[in-house]
Amino acid sequence: MSPKTASGNAPAITAVDLAKTYPGGRGKPPVKALNGLSFGVAAGSVFGLLGPNGAGKSTAVKILSTLSRADSGVAEVAGIDVARHPEKVRAAIGFVAQKSVCDPMDTGYENLVLAGRLQGLAGSDAKARARELLARFSLTDAKDRLVKTYSGGMARRLDVAVGLMHRPAVLFLDEPTTGLDPEARADMWNEIESMASTESMTVLLTTHYLDEADRLAGRIAILDGGRIVASGSPDELKRELRGDAVIIEIALDADPARAKAAVDRLASVRDVTDDARIIRARTDDGAAVLPHALAALDAAGVAVASATLARPSLDDVYLRHTGRAYSAAQAEEVAA
Repeated sequence: MSPKTASGNAPAITAVDLAKTYPGGRGKPPVKALNGLSFGVAAGSVFGLLGPNGAGKSTAVKILSTLSRADSGVAEVAGIDVARHPEKVRAAIGFVAQKSVCDPMDTGYENLVLAGRLQGLAGSDAKARARELLARFSLTDAKDRLVKTYSGGMARRLDVAVGLMHRPAVLFLDEPTTGLDPEARADMWNEIESMASTESMTVLLTTHYLDEADRLAGRIAILDGGRIVASGSPDELKRELRGDAVIIEIALDADPARAKAAVDRLASVRDVTDDARIIRARTDDGAAVLPHALAALDAAGVAVASATLARPSLDDVYLRHTGRAYSAAQAEEVAA
């Protein structure tokens, strides 16, 4: 099982028809987390699994990193069958989970040395590698402080350093910036970009942030309901959506159905959708169409709160392939 990636090279990660169902519990129906998930990740690349919470990203990573077993399907990481040789896979990968694995009552340096020793490094090698990573992640001045005193951004950088201690061939980053403030999030983006370029490793990144996937990943796969609905480079996926996006927010007391119908009647628009009070449409010439759309809404008695034009985004890609806006998918998961 070695399907080619988009680059034509043998992949560092391969998933074929992975399926996973969890019991519903308390009378609820079973939850199908993965539904025939298949993809390949080229060696030395950054690959993003993008989707709202509950799309199946973390389940996929748990299976690929041997923390869970698929009900069916086959997966290989670094050329190793995940189900048959999990111990070999663990030696070849680094894994940065959503929740920190560092001991808050140990120092940053102690956490790193322990991680190195657990991965089989000799004492002197573990200490040298710990000092190297502390410097790289700008944590040298805090190396002797207890981790419980670290800021959120510092603690997250330490988590990534722990995952790199044994120089893995493949690194899994599961929602690496969730909960970080904007400054710490930007710092983590810089670290991931630097790491991908200098460590020559394969990075699989899961995220529910559209801008994060757009910036960091050379290729992405968009997950919805445990399956991939679109894949390619961010630019490729956006180029598939020709023209401009017209985005109109209607007034609180306006009728979304009437607004959608008014815009839909325009001959020069396509893919018209309504998401609560947001009407979206695609057109080849947004600047020319927007005045006509506003006039049509006015004639229909629909008050407009705001109107904008935008080039295609990953949000538009998600909308095209799933039939709903990304923000709406996130809201559905929160409500569930």
